[in-house]
Amino acid sequence: MCIFCKIINKEIPSDFLFENGDVVAFKDIHPKAKTHILIVPKKHIETIKDLKEDEADEVLVGKMVLVAQDIAKGLKLDGYQLLFNVGRSAGQEVMHIHLHLMSHQ
Repeated sequence: MCIFCKIINKEIPSDFLFENGDVVAFKDIHPKAKTHILIVPKKHIETIKDLKEDEADEVLVGKMVLVAQDIAKGLKLDGYQLLFNVGRSAGQEVMHIHLHLMSHQ
């Protein structure tokens, strides 16, 4: 089981900034910006390349982006970056898709 699955299952403590039936969000433990939050689906999917071309995965990724938007609004971020790293060669360290929300604010 990957570290994000353990966090989602509350086997590893984490302060969720957001949680619903599909997605959790928490601060990155190695931030690359002043604000660095990870939005992680509860469904284990290793990389973006492993998404299925079906409505369920399309909706899930859309929910991740909308959660990021809601968090950014709540934090009153004027500008921010949303980033998916796809595969180890692109910097993906945990093989469970996750969206980075980063801002220098």
